Amino acid sequence: MCRKSENKRKKVEVMKKATVIVMWTLLVVACSRSYTPSSPSQVPGDGSSSSTDEAVTPPTSIATSLVARAERRVGFGFNGVVSGFPTGKAFLTGGGAYELSSHFVHASGGFSCVDAVLQGPLSMSVNPNHPGACLKDEGIRWDTAALLDTTTFKCTASASEETAETNGNTVVLQADFYRTGDGNEESFTAKMIVSNGDISEKFPGVNMWVQGVGCGTARTVNFSN
Repeated sequence: MCRKSENKRKKVEVMKKATVIVMWTLLVVACSRSYTPSSPSQVPGDGSSSSTDEAVTPPTSIATSLVARAERRVGFGFNGVVSGFPTGKAFLTGGGAYELSSHFVHASGGFSCVDAVLQGPLSMSVNPNHPGACLKDEGIRWDTAALLDTTTFKCTASASEETAETNGNTVVLQADFYRTGDGNEESFTAKMIVSNGDISEKFPGVNMWVQGVGCGTARTVNFSN
């Protein structure tokens, strides 16, 4: 009887020890799970909470914005008188808008020869129905044939050539010039420059030019983008 009681007591102690071990193991596993993050992305290095889906502005979007600004259309307006070559003086007014990247341009205005222009493009009509040079008080309007990247120019016949380029402050145009009765058939085609700053190092203060006529200072000039 005594031996059976002793064996029963030992079995109970073994079962108690096994139960304690199992409970301890479960407790350690539970504690370990409560302090260990399920994934590294849930706990950033500084200990603050964060989300892997947080929106971040990529550098490419900034570059795209800068390009868009650079490609905006530039508006301009002006009026003034140009001269400097042996004969002729011309008055121009008008304006429009342009975009260098696409070479878009839409510009036009008023035009007249204050004095007869007897040299250069305004002295040679391209309209067979209206031949001859642009004489005193002739001329009614101009419009744009093309936006040019650059052009060489001279403010006087004896001056050396300089170069102007189209940018946000200067526009170089190939323009058509009309006289009364021309309709949609221009009499002359010539290059012109308009700027809100000096276009010549040799003639400070000039900010407009017409091919074969010369340079001048626009009384009113405005560029905006």
